[in-house]
Amino acid sequence: MYAEEVAEMAGRIRDEDIALVRERTSIAEVISDTVTLKSAGGGNLKGLCPFHDEKSPSFNVSPARNVWYCFGCGAGGDAIKFLMDAEHLSFVESVERLAARAGIQLRYVEDDRSAPRPRPQQGQRQRLVAAHAAAVEFYRAQLTTAGARRAREFLAQRGFDRAAAERYGCGFAPDAWDLLTKHLRQQGFTHDELVTAGLSRPSRSGSLIDRFRRRLMWPIREITGDVIGFGARKLFDDDDGPKYLNTPETPIYKKSHVLYGIDQAKREIAKQGKVVVVEGYTDVMACHLADVPTAVATCGTAFGADHISVLRRVLFDSDERAGEIIFTFDGDAAGQKAALRAFEDDQRFVGRTFIAVSPDNMDPCELRLAKGDLAVRDLVARREPLVDFALRHMINRFDLDTVDGRVEAMRRAAPLVAKIKDREKRPEYVRKLAGDLGMEIEPVQRAVLAAANGQAAGAAAAPARPAPAAPTVDSPLSMVEREALKLALQEPVLAGPMFDAVEAAAYRHPVHAALRAAIAAAGGVATAAGGAVWIEQVRDACDDLAGQALVGELAVEPLRIDGEPDPRYVSITMARLQWGSVTGRIKDLKSKIQRINPVSNKDEYFALFGELLSLEQHARALREQAAGGL
Repeated sequence: MYAEEVAEMAGRIRDEDIALVRERTSIAEVISDTVTLKSAGGGNLKGLCPFHDEKSPSFNVSPARNVWYCFGCGAGGDAIKFLMDAEHLSFVESVERLAARAGIQLRYVEDDRSAPRPRPQQGQRQRLVAAHAAAVEFYRAQLTTAGARRAREFLAQRGFDRAAAERYGCGFAPDAWDLLTKHLRQQGFTHDELVTAGLSRPSRSGSLIDRFRRRLMWPIREITGDVIGFGARKLFDDDDGPKYLNTPETPIYKKSHVLYGIDQAKREIAKQGKVVVVEGYTDVMACHLADVPTAVATCGTAFGADHISVLRRVLFDSDERAGEIIFTFDGDAAGQKAALRAFEDDQRFVGRTFIAVSPDNMDPCELRLAKGDLAVRDLVARREPLVDFALRHMINRFDLDTVDGRVEAMRRAAPLVAKIKDREKRPEYVRKLAGDLGMEIEPVQRAVLAAANGQAAGAAAAPARPAPAAPTVDSPLSMVEREALKLALQEPVLAGPMFDAVEAAAYRHPVHAALRAAIAAAGGVATAAGGAVWIEQVRDACDDLAGQALVGELAVEPLRIDGEPDPRYVSITMARLQWGSVTGRIKDLKSKIQRINPVSNKDEYFALFGELLSLEQHARALREQAAGGL
């Protein structure tokens, strides 16, 4: 599995506790916190890979074996490995996170060869998350104090009652220099942990003080629900800081990856195949309370490629199920600029992009306060395609009463039409653009075609992304070998001695042979219990890098049989595997016999001839055993 991490764990968390964590962890539940999964048949699930961009889902999860594998990028493993890759955790942190989730008390062992070692500290990420959780409770309690009256008034003036404040964890940073810092230090958090978390900062005198002071606080949660940062709103005129102040970049808070409200919205986004992107914390609250539960917002940064990657995985935005992405930018100049920037990223979505702008240029929070919940829902319902909005605002920048203005508007608008994902819609938009400009259709067609060709040339010049190494599977024999190896990994109790009886020499594909040798090195199939632990044992025993990648792939690839496999299917598969090996040996023998002089090399000739007769008899028996086909 992860040799360096396992070495790190030696003498720390007990092996049996790690095995128990794997056994009690539902990999589908863990991955569903990040990726929307759909049925892939045969009990498996699929979704969009969180580790590379793709238009069709190639990320597969096998709940029965508690493993995952992506056929697109070659990544794979168990629930521990998923957390390590998806959330950049160490092996220790991943095990501790899953243990806490499953209610398992981990035991730490001491090194018997030396003095007893103290129990290791929790992983850094777990400590930082715990510090934020404690800070949430501190700020929430402060919201009820006399000093927080202005914060409560701010919420009330925007239509949020106490229940809404509690639902979103709103709090107040008090008018004190180090009240939170002292509170967290008393709970055991260190100076370095508080600074690293972004909750405290050194003062000019060198002492530690609170980062946030006299502000309304919103906890920012990642998709799993863990608090990883805060957004703080200015309340007092004598506060010379920015209107909104967010947690700085930390090991757990990356603003380009975070969407406020995603933890509460993710299930509805997946269910409805729709997401509404708003601009602020209060807009998210207003939308959710107005029964638009799919709203999310960025946190102190522009909407970008990393946010799109998060949303596509939750939306299941693929060729199979294109979603809807609705932006609610303000109608002012800044909002228009943001909308045009969003259209530049339109190609990153498979689904359709829309924009919803209030006639009065009010944001969702203002709209709900002025006209009620129904007005917020109507705002979203009246959305228009983002390309229409982008084209209208592009050509409105030019004087269409002049020839120069019309031509320049055409030149600037043509690339937008050329970027429309649905090629069948481009001719209609060409006609629409020509009508809006008051021009003949032919010059507009030429401009769009030129823009499209320019994009294609640029794309062709871009360096191709290297494809992950993978074994070639292009022959019936290789397919049989794969099936045998899948049975060993997925159904070891069923495959048992029948698989172990056929040695690595029967596998012609070198990577398959390396994997078969690794299975033997891991103790053989007959003694394996199955599941994620067995699969990782095989991966650990495999010295071939391509073989290690193949373990994850074959662990989730469906067997080539309708229904459940049985001993007869194993017998047929192994017979076919041996038959391929035996017929190959027969072919080699016949070739060798033809090259031997039966007079001068009589002994060798008859020895080989006898072996040939025996193998042909064996091949006939295997052919009968393998009757029925794969």
